[in-house]
Amino acid sequence: MKLADAMRGKRYDAVVALGGGKIIDVTKYAAARVGLPLVAIATNLSHDGICSPISTLDNDNGRGSYGVPTPIALVVDLDVIRDAPVRFIRSGIGDAISNISALADWELSTARPASTSTASRPPWPAAPEAVLRHPGGVGDDDFLVTLSEGLVMSGIAMSISGDSRPSSGACHEISHAFDLLYPARAAGHGEQCGLGAAFAMHLRGARAESAQMVATLRRHGLPVTPEEMGFTVDEFVHAVSFAPQTRPGRFTILEHLDLSDDEIRDAYADYAQAIGS
Repeated sequence: MKLADAMRGKRYDAVVALGGGKIIDVTKYAAARVGLPLVAIATNLSHDGICSPISTLDNDNGRGSYGVPTPIALVVDLDVIRDAPVRFIRSGIGDAISNISALADWELSTARPASTSTASRPPWPAAPEAVLRHPGGVGDDDFLVTLSEGLVMSGIAMSISGDSRPSSGACHEISHAFDLLYPARAAGHGEQCGLGAAFAMHLRGARAESAQMVATLRRHGLPVTPEEMGFTVDEFVHAVSFAPQTRPGRFTILEHLDLSDDEIRDAYADYAQAIGS
């Protein structure tokens, strides 16, 4: 609000946001309030907010998501990206891969009898799939370009659909649950979304896809079990059980199955055995 007030009434042509997720989210919101276009210059690749039509901001009630115009341009300098802590790149990998699970949830929600929405198979699944299957690592320019494109396409997907569902399903519900239930201990957004996506794909019976996710997450040094994030199985079960409450009205595999805590615990034991943990 202070940034918007400082810009109001001045002769600016555009606003430039130079930074990570928080800086870009704040600047997107401020630019929207004064009706100026935004150019985003990302200093890390930690999540898909760099090019999304949503600002996630802290407020008096906790945290909220606000609709904003997408940036008119995005600059990603790989030299800058490589200088950022590697955990940011790993987080972006988890967030990008989680879109595969989110897209499956979106299709599930539009196929249920109560849905009034229609959606054919969206045209952008190739982006998260490219990140999932790329053989390169976090220090590889070609991989960083692929990751950048995947995160940008995630933001564009939300703009095309007019909704965050193509990029936010059960995976993000689980991540939001960790943030709300264990705010002092929550891991990075992408790490939580990656684990949530792998488990959600397991829940829907897509065992091969879940195993591929786990293999990719492990290769890049991301957690695939709650213990690897510093949580117990019971805490994970509580987070999964609580997850649907973080997005009222959203329909994912979690709402579809409506599992009890004991059933979630059994499903996790099956997941852990399947991934060899």
